[in-house]
Amino acid sequence: MRLTLGFSPCPNDTFIFDALVHRKIDTEGLEFEVFMADVELLNQRAFNSELDITKLSFHAYAYLIESYVLLNSGSALGDNCGPILIAKKTLSKREISKKKIAIPGKYTTANFLLSLAFPNAKNKEEILFSNIEQKLLDDKIDLGLIIHENRFTYEEKGLIKIIDLGEWWEQKTQLPIPLGGIGIRRNFPVELQQKINRVLRRSIQFAFNNPKESLYYVQQHAQEMNSDVIEKHIKMYVNDFSLDLGSTGKAAVRHLFKTALETGLINDAAITLFVEE
Repeated sequence: MRLTLGFSPCPNDTFIFDALVHRKIDTEGLEFEVFMADVELLNQRAFNSELDITKLSFHAYAYLIESYVLLNSGSALGDNCGPILIAKKTLSKREISKKKIAIPGKYTTANFLLSLAFPNAKNKEEILFSNIEQKLLDDKIDLGLIIHENRFTYEEKGLIKIIDLGEWWEQKTQLPIPLGGIGIRRNFPVELQQKINRVLRRSIQFAFNNPKESLYYVQQHAQEMNSDVIEKHIKMYVNDFSLDLGSTGKAAVRHLFKTALETGLINDAAITLFVEE
């Protein structure tokens, strides 16, 4: 059986999907047609129901829970680390609300967190995540909300952190911050959903056991080719929650959705979020 699969070129995704894509593990007869793109484009593809399995921002998933169900493997949950709001100089909360902010996409979890932390900050511009630092350096924007590898590079460019929204979230909730997960079509048979979850978990476990095996694939697609940055990125976003959400990871996702419900983002709290185990 051949399925369409979407994930980003970021090191955490290429690291966990390498063994699956290149059949270094038992895929139980499944084949995958890969579509690789920035997470916001993946979100849009999911809105258009173009992908069978895909990486999703948890913010986007709030709008897509009737179409997709979340795999228990493959998620990225931050541990006191998340999207970072950066600028050239220190700004007050009141000043931030009046400034122009670049965001990496309307439906990214980063934008959702920004809206929670700074509800009055409405002057936003959607910019590809990898271009935000340069836009800030060129004074085209006043602040930038960065994700992925950029959290490791902004300081060396003379930019400063205003707030780490992952730290902000965990101080408020005492839970890890759910950033992105892997969704699969809800109308697929449960047996197929479970099979895909097994195969992905197997791929992640292979990557943990054989970290050098994925190095070429990761470097081939990484925006930031510095090997130290790539290693830091993977260690930060691929962890035990990626292998299996477990009770703590699921509690974090549920809390995020409870918050989305309370803020009017979604109106159905009863629908099952996760693939049956």
